[in-house]
Amino acid sequence: MRTLTKAEIEQLQAQHCIATDWSLIEVAEPFHPEYVQDVYFSGKIRIGRLEAGYTLPGGLSIHSGIYRSTVHNCEFGDNVHIYNVHNYMANYRVGNNTCIENVNSIVVDGSSTFGNGVRVPVMNEGGGREIPIFDGLSAHLAYFLTLYRHRPQMIERLTAMIDAYAESQRSEMGYIGDNVRIINCGSIKNVRIGDYAQITGASVLKNGSVNSNAEAPVKIGSGVKCNDFIISSGVSITDSTLVSKCFIGQGCEMGKHYSALESLFFSNCQGFHGEATAIFAGPYTVTHHKSTLLIAGMFSFLNAGSGSNQSNHMYKLGPIHQGVAERGAKTTSDSYLLWPAKVGAFTLVMGRHTKHSDTSALPFSYLIENTTESYIVPAVNLRSVGTIRDAQKWPKRDNRKDPHKLDLINYNLLSPYTIQKMYKGQEVLRDIMHLSGEGTEVYSYQNCKIRNSSLRKGIELYGIGIKKFLGNSLISRLGKTEWHTIEELRKALHPDSSIGLGEWVDCSGLLAPKSEITQLLDDIESGALTSLTEAQQRLTGIHANYYSYEWTWALDKLEQVWGKKVDEIEIADIIRTIEEWKEAVVGLDQMVYNDAKKEFSLNARTGFGVDGNDEQNSLDFENVRGKFESNSFVLAVLEHIRKKSELGNKMLEQLKSVH
Repeated sequence: MRTLTKAEIEQLQAQHCIATDWSLIEVAEPFHPEYVQDVYFSGKIRIGRLEAGYTLPGGLSIHSGIYRSTVHNCEFGDNVHIYNVHNYMANYRVGNNTCIENVNSIVVDGSSTFGNGVRVPVMNEGGGREIPIFDGLSAHLAYFLTLYRHRPQMIERLTAMIDAYAESQRSEMGYIGDNVRIINCGSIKNVRIGDYAQITGASVLKNGSVNSNAEAPVKIGSGVKCNDFIISSGVSITDSTLVSKCFIGQGCEMGKHYSALESLFFSNCQGFHGEATAIFAGPYTVTHHKSTLLIAGMFSFLNAGSGSNQSNHMYKLGPIHQGVAERGAKTTSDSYLLWPAKVGAFTLVMGRHTKHSDTSALPFSYLIENTTESYIVPAVNLRSVGTIRDAQKWPKRDNRKDPHKLDLINYNLLSPYTIQKMYKGQEVLRDIMHLSGEGTEVYSYQNCKIRNSSLRKGIELYGIGIKKFLGNSLISRLGKTEWHTIEELRKALHPDSSIGLGEWVDCSGLLAPKSEITQLLDDIESGALTSLTEAQQRLTGIHANYYSYEWTWALDKLEQVWGKKVDEIEIADIIRTIEEWKEAVVGLDQMVYNDAKKEFSLNARTGFGVDGNDEQNSLDFENVRGKFESNSFVLAVLEHIRKKSELGNKMLEQLKSVH
């Protein structure tokens, strides 16, 4: 870089440029002053090479340069195009090949941490769960900070680490990265913008970070207003969406006038039309409807139906109540939950529920309103085609393109986390029946009702789910090594680790033994673990070892089924388990198959072929929906039955040859 020559200054002046002090301007060699016109310079200015051009949509060609703008204390990389900054641009470093056009102002005022360290009062609007957000916040760290308030020393140390990171980001200079496009925007103040971001028509961006990169660009569209925010890589926010005091995780999409206040959204969430206030939206929390409000709750893998609503205000001490919907919960149209309440994993909520129920011990259930009462239908979602479809679609809908993923997501439908709940569910249902009598028509549990037939069926379905999981784990383990004798087989079944026994937890997408999470938090609390990077690495290690830990847990349950330790098992024990697994898998798939068939019933055809006869109506239905026998999901279920049957038969034949 060098200072301007006298001839260059004269040319710039002739091109209507003004500077408070020409000596404070430095330029790269070679410098082309013809590409700097109608600019007011103030403070220290550095300008890179201006040698390349741009082709805009529609074919218009423009050249890099600085035109019709006021700039103060700025540094520009090579081949930038700065045009028509109406008010002024101050205290920014701009990367290479970046285009800024028709913007009101881009300013850093004083020192800023660019959204890092902002406190978000998540879940409880009355306070007490304020989370400091930062660039690298994962769903799991946020989970600990939000829900582990019974460990104040751990919270204090983890918060101090985040605050230290926030201070390390403090600067009086903002940054706009390489290959950024900022077009037709309003006010941008105290915002850091990463590479390849596309910001078009945004109204206000204030105090935040846009963590875009080449692999996962961020897109911000017209009318968007963001205040006190962190936007992660690969995010899309469009259509006059309002964001205030929020962390937006990788691959999230928001648009169609969505409103998000004081909330955390983690990987692959989608928010359209509706509203969120003080929510912890774990991975894959999805809401697409204007009339839907999510408030003061924790969710993950949630699909919120139109008109879904919750209340956290009883008009006594304020909006201080909160609720939890465990992974995989769904709310139907016009459903309502009065917090506090807890919804079990993979539970479908239908109707209005005001009794503060807790169904966490009964996963895969229906929670249904019936004449103002809440009824539970335990385990019925295990045989639902919708549940299976959801489990299959989540991995396919991972929008994250960034190679560095913040959230560690386990998609398994059946895991030690859900199976331990099935064991608990069976215990709860049997205890209810024992206490109230086997002949009772309707049982009471957690301010809900359970019909006798539903209770009995729930015990049966949980048993099928348990057998399926244990058999899956056993067959997977047997397939990893060769064995020909009973001694070799016993050795193959020995666990790799002692870790995995006991309770498991779902840390907003990360399934883990509670013992490992407790140890991690102990190390944070004691000071043995002192950095956010170390904490994330530990979580990554837990995630990577999931299947090892899962087998330790599963083998313990299998030993209870066999009534003997692994070194004492016989071939007959394993054969019996695999035969039960085969029956469970095929039986459950048949239930799913029958559930899918309902989508092709006569009732499902209502509204098709409105002006035709019955034959034409059926043809209209088939041309739109296809035939049941050729439906891709149905074929996949039949193929799953075939493959699992073959796998079971093959394994049984192999076991019978063991000596």
